[in-house]
Amino acid sequence: MKFKRILILFFVLISGIIQSLPVQAQAPAVNQDSLFIREHYTKIEKMVPMRDGVKLFTSIYLPKDISKSKTYPILLNRTPYSCAPYGEDKYKLLIGPSMLFARDGYIIVYQDVRGKYLSEGDFEANRPFIPKKKGKADTDESSDTYDTIEWLLKNLAGNNGKVGSWGISAPGFYATMAAVEAHPALKVVSPQAPVTDWFMGDDRHHNGAFFLMGSFSFISSYGGPRPAPTTVGYRGFTDYGTPDSYAFYMKLGPLKNANEKFFKGENRIWNQLMEHETYDDFWKERTPVPHLKNIKPATLVVGGWFDQEDLYGPLKTYEGIEANRPEAANMLVMGPWIHGSWSRGLGESLGNIRFGAKTSLFYQKEIEFPLFGFYLKNLPNPGLPKAYIFETGANEWRKYDQWPPKTSVEKKLYLHPGGRLSFTAPMSVMQEGGMPSFDAYVSDPAKPVPYTSEIRILRGSDYMYEDQRFAASRPDVLVYESDPLTEDITISGNVFADLFVSTTGTDADFVVKLIDVYPDNAPNDSPVNPNMKMGGFQLLVRGEVMRAKFRNNFSKPEPMVPGNIEHVKFDMQDAAHRFKKGHKIMVQIQSSWFPLVDRNPQKFVNIYNAAETDFQKATHKVYHSGQNSSYIGVRVVE
Repeated sequence: MKFKRILILFFVLISGIIQSLPVQAQAPAVNQDSLFIREHYTKIEKMVPMRDGVKLFTSIYLPKDISKSKTYPILLNRTPYSCAPYGEDKYKLLIGPSMLFARDGYIIVYQDVRGKYLSEGDFEANRPFIPKKKGKADTDESSDTYDTIEWLLKNLAGNNGKVGSWGISAPGFYATMAAVEAHPALKVVSPQAPVTDWFMGDDRHHNGAFFLMGSFSFISSYGGPRPAPTTVGYRGFTDYGTPDSYAFYMKLGPLKNANEKFFKGENRIWNQLMEHETYDDFWKERTPVPHLKNIKPATLVVGGWFDQEDLYGPLKTYEGIEANRPEAANMLVMGPWIHGSWSRGLGESLGNIRFGAKTSLFYQKEIEFPLFGFYLKNLPNPGLPKAYIFETGANEWRKYDQWPPKTSVEKKLYLHPGGRLSFTAPMSVMQEGGMPSFDAYVSDPAKPVPYTSEIRILRGSDYMYEDQRFAASRPDVLVYESDPLTEDITISGNVFADLFVSTTGTDADFVVKLIDVYPDNAPNDSPVNPNMKMGGFQLLVRGEVMRAKFRNNFSKPEPMVPGNIEHVKFDMQDAAHRFKKGHKIMVQIQSSWFPLVDRNPQKFVNIYNAAETDFQKATHKVYHSGQNSSYIGVRVVE
């Protein structure tokens, strides 16, 4: 079953548009939808010219009953993952954000972005925006979208003059860029799990720490050379030789070995990753957030609380637009989903966790479809709230007029001696020698903490909602736990870690996990394993990593001074979760999360060039007394 899920996730990444029923019912539904598309749509393919003369391959699905008297809006999806299948007689199995759109009647357009598949030009991952264009040679994803829309309006008879754009993951980035210097006909844009910043929190890095296994597997294909336009994508790495990712990446050794052993310097994007270890201009130019000003189209930003790739993107995109007080509506939807799963399946459960409703279908029918219809077809206004948020734990949708909600206030979950966790600050306790109280553990890069209890070669998404008891039992993981709650506690908004630490090394990673601990008598209602014992289950609510050398500045790393108490504070992203009465709140702290995150040598070096001899054991201390009281910040709804 896990292998099937991996295949489904991979197909979603490639197509960006899968919307379907569960695996068991998928084939009949897709067959019906495919037949409908062939019966009601005509497919044409065009090479659409950009202002600099480069032509982009564009696949267009036109309603067969389109005419001067019966017009339709345009829906545009720009993708680096292929418009396949190619050929005007070959149709996609599904089209549109969901098949609701295809059945209602839209002109649905897909385009290979510059430098990918059949489009001309050179590909640039997260191509930088050019604010001041000096001529036709200055192109970016905003200008390519503008030129595409202009061509579609002039060359597709029967369009109603209104355009919408959407995309998931990398196509979400292109949807974001469509809204920057947008074409006047672009009325609504939906960046969904949009890639937004590959250094700060999406895909490739989190707070400067390199996300190893996801980057290695994905970039092996995504960054491969394309000498000429082609319908065939570059074949990614598959020769792992083992089903165990932990074993494979330990054998790989330091990061520099990936190029020496496998890529041979031929993978351009991998090379770029290895050449830019800090948050330099290369990374700063590639995030759209500073350019989310004067956004004219309405925006519907969508993300999933269990997104294994791009939780950062939707939160920061919404926040960036909102900070500039856009004239048009700016809305946020966050549901109980992994990457892109709101566009497929039912959304009833993930792993052992049930959500009590068909959340994906609800989103498609009650939020996305009517909103696009309002802006593109003059249908009734669905009256959506500013923020439509699914509260995990409670399994309820919440409507807010702002995010985070006005009723939430910042509170501190303090670490206490003896592994206790409380909203009450600890007393000032001094150890021998006058040092504030602390807990210590030895982090050994030769035996890093695994990110999952499973044996698997691909990252998957299960670790985002996996039982964390496997980690809690390790001596190199600190565990802090509250008393059983006497009342429900709901958090809604940003989660952050504020730690006081010291180390015997000169660098370190700190991984912090916020966990909901089920009571021992919790019912065994796992949807995938009826024999699963949910009593004591440790549900990961939010987990994040920080590379300590970036604690003061992501652009200018600084070594830690052995033995000195250092302040390490970092963003863990947002959450909306109810810790129910009788449950406990837990925090785990560790210094490796392997091979999800690459190993820190615990020595101040450029990790991308580190040698095996640079890796060393280190003792880390986490303090919890007086002015050195470490805590996790949350926003509690009162």
